[in-house]
Amino acid sequence: MKYQTNNPRELAVRTLMRTSNGSYSNLQINSVIESTSMSDVDKGLFTTIVYGVIQHRLTLEYQLAPFIKEPEKTENWVKELLYSAMYQLQYLDRVPKRAIFDESIKIAKSMGHDGTRRFVTGILHQMDRKGLSNPSDIKDPLERLSIQTSVPQWLVKLVSDQLGEKKAATIFRSLNRAPKQSVRVNKHKISKSDLLGQLSKAGFDPHPSEVASEGLVLEKGQVLHSSFFDDGLVAIQDESAMLPVESMPIKTDDLILDACSAPGGKTTQIAANLKEGRVVALDIHQNKLRNVNHNAQRLGLSERVETHALDARKVDEQFDDEFFDHILVDAPCTGFGLMRRKPEIRYDKTMADVNHLAEIQGQILAAVAHKVKPGGTITYSTCTIVRQENQGVIAKFIDAHPEFEVQPTKTDMDLKTDENGMLNIYPDDFDSDGFFVCSMVRKS
Repeated sequence: MKYQTNNPRELAVRTLMRTSNGSYSNLQINSVIESTSMSDVDKGLFTTIVYGVIQHRLTLEYQLAPFIKEPEKTENWVKELLYSAMYQLQYLDRVPKRAIFDESIKIAKSMGHDGTRRFVTGILHQMDRKGLSNPSDIKDPLERLSIQTSVPQWLVKLVSDQLGEKKAATIFRSLNRAPKQSVRVNKHKISKSDLLGQLSKAGFDPHPSEVASEGLVLEKGQVLHSSFFDDGLVAIQDESAMLPVESMPIKTDDLILDACSAPGGKTTQIAANLKEGRVVALDIHQNKLRNVNHNAQRLGLSERVETHALDARKVDEQFDDEFFDHILVDAPCTGFGLMRRKPEIRYDKTMADVNHLAEIQGQILAAVAHKVKPGGTITYSTCTIVRQENQGVIAKFIDAHPEFEVQPTKTDMDLKTDENGMLNIYPDDFDSDGFFVCSMVRKS
């Protein structure tokens, strides 16, 4: 899409309109940046506003409500414009109030008409006179935490019931901190120590992850636009996302199934641990497998990766029983562990989605169960934090498949597991994504 403007604030409003209609924020942001000629400073402001408004949407809606008498008659883009102004006023210290007001009023006129300009001007001046309401004044604790952290009430209640109100509050408050830039060393091409030295010399200020042994956290720069990425020395991956494969007992000649592989981060992580062996990567969508193959090629691991467009629930159609040494099921899930990185997830999902996905997760595990050899393992992982999709799925699977037993999930950093040996990483634990990992062995 071509844009008639390079104004970062107007582009933010237009992008917020699309993300509120179901488009992924990161894809929309990348598309706008590629289609315009904004300066680096403007790109930063544009990205910050888009993510900031999405992260704080429920807070901003609550604060805007007293100023709009007939919200159903106010166009959505006008609300997004006001949210973006409110976000800048409250969360961006270095942006002067006058600049925020002037720019917002100009955008109101250019995207609308003189009546819109007057409407927006009036509301901004009212906000300036009266101030914005403080969510801390909300009496009901559930509603207060929901509005303060901008997480829907049903999800606040679900996590509070499962983990306790204190843990739920620290999880949700952590979500609005900026995500870290983390990479996985491609040990097929370079050692961790060599990569650390080269990244340091290039000014990325790297340090080893406290979560995953192959992970590095970069404090500066953008590694995606560097020769380190282009030459396949690193894979961009969250620290927690490295743990499912790290916990697998992989030998160099193993035949391994990655049942839900796209976009290929874990597939290539498995492949980097193989020499004579190979990883069979499945995904239901052929176009997503192109990403898996592209990633494998960039990292120099194509010879160890074999892809098939196949629903993991239909593995019987292509593979014999007891065919694989180990299986990874990184299952499709609600993604509530990714809310820091993909803030719109919190608004897009419902309890019905949780229950529906838990059914699919159980079906995938049941389908692949007979494909692993006796003595082999199934590693089940999700990037969500709710029990229905994690412990609940495992309990049902073990109940229906007594030939499997849960064994403690082992990680290189010896991360603490729960009383059943399952690994739960919450977004507030290490400021990484939330992840669940369970290791199961098929008894001989």
